[in-house]
Amino acid sequence: MIATQAVSKSYGSTQALQALTLTVEPGEVLGLLGPNGAGKTTTIHLLAGFLKPDSGSVVIDGVDVVKNPDEARSRLGYIPENVALYPFLSAMENLQHFSSLAGLKVPRDEMARKLVHCGLAPEAIHRRVSTFSKGMRQKVGIAIATSKNARALILDEPASGLDPHASHELSMLVRKVADEGAAVLMATHDLFRAKESCDRVVIVQGGKLVQEIDPASLSANDLEAIYLKQMESGS
Repeated sequence: MIATQAVSKSYGSTQALQALTLTVEPGEVLGLLGPNGAGKTTTIHLLAGFLKPDSGSVVIDGVDVVKNPDEARSRLGYIPENVALYPFLSAMENLQHFSSLAGLKVPRDEMARKLVHCGLAPEAIHRRVSTFSKGMRQKVGIAIATSKNARALILDEPASGLDPHASHELSMLVRKVADEGAAVLMATHDLFRAKESCDRVVIVQGGKLVQEIDPASLSANDLEAIYLKQMESGS
């Protein structure tokens, strides 16, 4: 589970979050929508343990992030917009390296299966990452994040810069990770992918949760109309 309870965070006189409460259950994908400056990145950085809240609680898989940061981090997979990999290492070597940093001893055949399971073509496993597209690098990043059997996965604008085919593949991979039992929070500007991937969508604006939406009964155009209306009413 991923949860924030009445979390507030300020930077000097700027209020980034105001009593934000979110919950993502195992097996669920929650889409986090909002304009730049709405509080999405602050929320993600609090969940990842990069920041501490001024008030409220932040929990990953039952573990308080402030009280037990190392334990919480061990249960979390975090995928930034641009996954940082070693360009002159192969996908396999990157996975080996980051697994060893996490204290994991994973057989090579199991790592190969993990990379393929995350959508990487078998012939790409031993290629240098410097030859990869952004979509391929994202797949390696998800393999790294899920290799420690993380129960929570946070993605920050994962489809940014991807072509439609790669973006669709990423959506399907996110859905697969959730179906295997992880709680997934995905911050995105891509309303179509939010409709495609998410069980619920929440809109944040000015550091507050202003609307929660069930996208199942809506078209992508409907979702866009709701989002734009909310942006206009809050401007």
